[in-house]
Amino acid sequence: MPPRLSELNLHGTGSCASFNFRRAARAVTSLYDRAFEPFGIRSTQFSILVGIAKTQPTSISALADLLVLDRTTLTRSLRLLKKQGLLFISNRSTKRQRFLTLTSQGACTLAVSLPAWRKTQDRFVQSLGADYWANFRSELEKMAHVALSLEDSAAEPEPAAIARQVLVSA
Repeated sequence: MPPRLSELNLHGTGSCASFNFRRAARAVTSLYDRAFEPFGIRSTQFSILVGIAKTQPTSISALADLLVLDRTTLTRSLRLLKKQGLLFISNRSTKRQRFLTLTSQGACTLAVSLPAWRKTQDRFVQSLGADYWANFRSELEKMAHVALSLEDSAAEPEPAAIARQVLVSA
């Protein structure tokens, strides 16, 4: 029998890091998505194109690490970008890796969308304050490293195992 909602102790869940970061990320993503709409891309696709442009040719694994995305999610996004003609995915190399490069259309899309990105970025940073943004960006980088290191540590039990224990004991 599942617990009643009135029996759950939800105290402190409003300060959840994941909830608050995702909420802020959705708001910021929406702002940038509107800026990229005339170019037929979304902010997530812009980030992928920038990542490839800065490191090409780059392996899918290296790009996934750079963007902190799991390979499955990235592969779905790459398929769409390839279908749009914005990138090229090589055949598997001898090390079974596939490499990514921008097509000329991808480079053009990036080139025409960069001014919109700069305008949106400048407005966003100005609204926050340049010093605040520089410090906050540094803190975000630190938080990403902490979260990744915690994810990699095996100190805590798997959430799925905890969920199974709760269901079994209920």
